[in-house]
Amino acid sequence: MTAQRQFLSAVLITHDAATQLSDCLPGLAFADEILIVDSGSTDGTRELATRAGARVIAHPWLGFGPQKQYAVSQARHDWVLCIDADERVPAELAAVIRATLEQPAYGAYAMPRSNFFMGRYLRHGEGYPDWSLRLFDRRRACWSDDVVHEKVLAQGPVGRIGGHTGLLHHSADSLAVYLDKQNRYTSLQAEMMLAQGQSASVWQMVLSPLLRFIKFYLIKGGLLDGVPGLVHIGIGCFNSFVKYAKVRAGR
Repeated sequence: MTAQRQFLSAVLITHDAATQLSDCLPGLAFADEILIVDSGSTDGTRELATRAGARVIAHPWLGFGPQKQYAVSQARHDWVLCIDADERVPAELAAVIRATLEQPAYGAYAMPRSNFFMGRYLRHGEGYPDWSLRLFDRRRACWSDDVVHEKVLAQGPVGRIGGHTGLLHHSADSLAVYLDKQNRYTSLQAEMMLAQGQSASVWQMVLSPLLRFIKFYLIKGGLLDGVPGLVHIGIGCFNSFVKYAKVRAGR
C-alpha cells in the first residue's frame, strides 16, 4: 500500500518584511499552506501576505526561537518548512521537498543554503553549504528558545536533502544594512550570555576570531570566494571579537 503524502505548511515570522516577501512567497506556492506570524509590521507586510494567499496571524515578538516555535504550533499541518523572509526556495529544492514528503525516512531534514553577499552567492567557507535544518515533523522536533541564533532540536537522526544550491539567502540589500544586522545580533548574543551568567576572557576575544578565520577562510576555502569571501569572513571574525567585548562591557 502506497504511503500518503505528508501535507506541508510553510511557516515564516515577519516584521516589516514587505520588500522581501514579494520575492520569497512565490517559491512557497508548492506548500499546502503558507502561514505568517507577524510582530507589528507597519509597511504593508500583512496585506501583501494576505493578497498572496498566506494565512496571517499577529503576535507580539517573543525572540527568534520562541516566536518561530509559536508559529510552528499554529500551522495546520504537522510537517513544516520554516523559512525566513530573506530566503528563497528555488524550483529544484521545492521538487526535492515534495518528493521527500511522499515517504519521509526521517523526522527532520537539513538542506544546504547559499548566502548571497556583495553581488554573488558564496560557495565556500562560512557561506556554503551552511546546512540548515528547516523541514521537520513538529511532533519530532522543535525550535530552541534562544532569542538569537536559534536552532531546531530534533528527536533522532536528521536527514539531508537539497539540489545544487539548496536555499538561497539574501540577508541584506547593502553592506551597511548587513553590518547593522550583525551589530544587533552580537548585542543579542551578549545579552543572552550575560543573562546566563557567562563571562568573556581576553583570550576568547583574541582566539575566537583567529580560529574562525583559520577554519572558514583557510581550511574550508573561503578564500576561493574572492573579495566577497574575504569581506564576509572579516565581518564574521569581527563579530566574534565584538560579542565577547560586549559581554565584558556589560559586566
